[in-house]
Amino acid sequence: MSDGLTRMPPSRTLPSRVLGNLCPSAPPLLPLEKSSTSEPKSETCNVMSVKKKAFFLTILGSTFLIVLLGYMGHIGASMCFTTEPRHTNSSPTSSASTTRAVGCTTAHGGHGDASIIINSDGWSDDGMLHLKRTKKRLPKAIIVGVRKAGTRALLEMLNLHPKITKASSEVHFFDILENYEKGLDWYRHQMPYSYPEQITIEKSPAYFITEETPQRIYRMNSSIKLLLIVRDPTERAISDYTQIYSHKQEKNKNYDRFEDLALDPVTKEVNTHYKAIRTSVYHRHMSQWLKYFPLDQICVVDGDKLVKDPLPELQRVETFLGLERYLSNKNLYYNASRGFYCLRNDTMNKCLSDSKGRQHPDVDPKVIAKLHHYFRQHNKMFYQMVQREFDWP
Repeated sequence: MSDGLTRMPPSRTLPSRVLGNLCPSAPPLLPLEKSSTSEPKSETCNVMSVKKKAFFLTILGSTFLIVLLGYMGHIGASMCFTTEPRHTNSSPTSSASTTRAVGCTTAHGGHGDASIIINSDGWSDDGMLHLKRTKKRLPKAIIVGVRKAGTRALLEMLNLHPKITKASSEVHFFDILENYEKGLDWYRHQMPYSYPEQITIEKSPAYFITEETPQRIYRMNSSIKLLLIVRDPTERAISDYTQIYSHKQEKNKNYDRFEDLALDPVTKEVNTHYKAIRTSVYHRHMSQWLKYFPLDQICVVDGDKLVKDPLPELQRVETFLGLERYLSNKNLYYNASRGFYCLRNDTMNKCLSDSKGRQHPDVDPKVIAKLHHYFRQHNKMFYQMVQREFDWP
């Protein structure tokens, strides 16, 4: 006896990973047990009971979807959900492979509406839904460094631009051999979904000081645009130390004072083997990049100015990337308690994590003066190399 319910074939069940861990797929409806002819009302009650449950679950699911879409809109994501199941085979043969989206939220509110049509191209290899015309693309620009110079702040500020989309975490594809050997397809899958007109950006600060990285990036894309953010080398070295020191403290481990690491214990001169010092000698690393990329493909951002007055630096980057002016003072507001600028757009207000802007330890002024003297000549070489001067001691 037909129970009046439309069932979905098992081969077309929507995979639970479509909505991630938040929305596991419901088990398929089981056929209703036939009751004996002496109990016709029992079968009718069972059918009605199942229909009521199905109606309740539909209402519950719709409510959940509305809440989820509101959240996705808040974080600036871009995704649509459809009423049709995905074909499990790689090349759908049914005309049902094109469906109308029942819910849609778009990044920056500029790329779609609730009636967008998603066809079979709207499904990714990993079973995730995404908007038509979006896919994971290799980056068109990379923030290559420098560590503790403001790479995260730069990335988050640029991501306010609707034509920019960012990788959510540091990929470390070009500096870690194990990752690099996974190939470009693996690298591409670490990127977010984007539209053809958007610029995908990732940042991994270790790229700048890794000798093999410039050549590896050049082999991927010789015309890629590179962003390098730098700051006062002495302050950057102290910030580098502070981050490691904080991590050691969290684990109740001892760590030497900055002065003991920055100076040679015997000669009391600058310890040029200390990694935090070596990273701040910018021209030595920059020379490797200029072997593969012309200077007009590298935008050098002033990290000190990005903290004090970020908009002019951001507008320089917009021009460098060939983007129309979008970012303005409306997107930035100063947080006095944090000591730096926070971000906002139509859907969110955001400050960087508490790990940004850590309080530096008090460092012996004589050691700071010695570091200023050491870096001064190196800084001049860097200024000449990048054809820009900075207000460093």
